[in-house]
Amino acid sequence: MDTVRAAVIGVGNIGYFHAKNIFENKVPGMTLAALCDIDEEKLVKAGVELPGVLTYCDYRELLTAHVADAVIIATPHYLHPPIATGALDLRYHVLIEKPAGVYAGAVREMISAAERSGRVFGIMFNQRKNPLFRLAREIVKSGRLGEPKRLCWIITNWYRTQHYYNSSSWRATWRGEGGGVLLNQAPHNLDLLQWIFGMPSALRADCRVGRHHNIEVEDEAAIYCEYDSGASAVFITSTGEFPGTNRLEISGDLGKLVLEEGRLKWWRLRVPEREFCFASDKDFDKIPFDYEEVVPEEKDTGHLGILAEFAGAILNGTELTAPGEEGINQLFISNAAYLSSWQGGRRVALPPDDDEFYAELRKHISRSAQKKIDANTAGRDELCPERWQTNW
Repeated sequence: MDTVRAAVIGVGNIGYFHAKNIFENKVPGMTLAALCDIDEEKLVKAGVELPGVLTYCDYRELLTAHVADAVIIATPHYLHPPIATGALDLRYHVLIEKPAGVYAGAVREMISAAERSGRVFGIMFNQRKNPLFRLAREIVKSGRLGEPKRLCWIITNWYRTQHYYNSSSWRATWRGEGGGVLLNQAPHNLDLLQWIFGMPSALRADCRVGRHHNIEVEDEAAIYCEYDSGASAVFITSTGEFPGTNRLEISGDLGKLVLEEGRLKWWRLRVPEREFCFASDKDFDKIPFDYEEVVPEEKDTGHLGILAEFAGAILNGTELTAPGEEGINQLFISNAAYLSSWQGGRRVALPPDDDEFYAELRKHISRSAQKKIDANTAGRDELCPERWQTNW
């Protein structure tokens, strides 16, 4: 195989964005073979804008036609696992949009299908391609920050208007989307939290439903994570603040990292804090340190980088930055956060119990309202690529 023929399933904002990039030859080793969407009007429009590409209204018809080697799934969240599982069982390579799904039980089945298939399976955690996050991870994992102590991430610049939530019937509903800011915007950040700092062992959370918008899911959340090592993490996010903040601070026995405004600030202690604490003969002493700021020259390749890796993995065995099976880690955190919040902020061990979470989710789905969409709010957001990049 010289070129990967890709089919995009779901041609809303992000799916169309991927399809257009592939169609315009921005992804080496990949061509656009087909599009699929249940919205015929949306599909026809995309077909006109991307001429010569096959179109399907039913993903099962697309899969059985075998006109592609790989599928990129950009549908509403609940559909990611069943479509991916069907494609993997038919030996397609699969790249899913985030999140991996809504509840971990369905994602486990998808991961099992990927293992059986032997196909390439990836997830669109494009912020793993950001050079600052990659550097932070390398510093923490290499031990250069010492024993991890604390992570604090304030990520409140995911601002959304009511118009955004009104633009689609599936958005901001338990029945259609399966959650709010933790499942739509913040999966990137929850993934990076565990990718850089490790998976917590337990957490407590407060998820505020409709605090800033007329929606039935959370648009604000605060999570406190515990680690077996004694480290902790605090995660605060919202879609109702402007201009908001994106500040990631990580402290360890050998210093501190702060990622903010497109730069990484690094305080490197010359003596480990724990050693200094018990060796000093002063009440208010200061540990000598070196300070460095990093503004990366390396480009953040984002979505195109993930797509190019996906094609390279199929053609040449290139290693994926975001393997599909790792998508469940972010979901463990958000599932546990919902459980904790629904149950009065109780401490929830990770991974949470699949059956317990699914039972609680079904209660929320049963109360989920059928949302009507004003035709004036529907349609593709032509400016949406801006919101998918790392926003400092």
